[in-house]
Amino acid sequence: MAVPSEAQALENSARLLERAELELTNLPLMARLEGLADSWRALAQILHERERT
Repeated sequence: MAVPSEAQALENSARLLERAELELTNLPLMARLEGLADSWRALAQILHERERT
């Protein structure tokens, strides 16, 4: 599996957050989706830092 780009990681995070917004009646799923989005944002940050060095 190829390493995603910073932009791809941010797009995945945004998509998960949009999905989480639709889960107003399913709070456990909303929380899991937000957690996954946080992971993608963290990966985007790592990729950004790696590009700077």
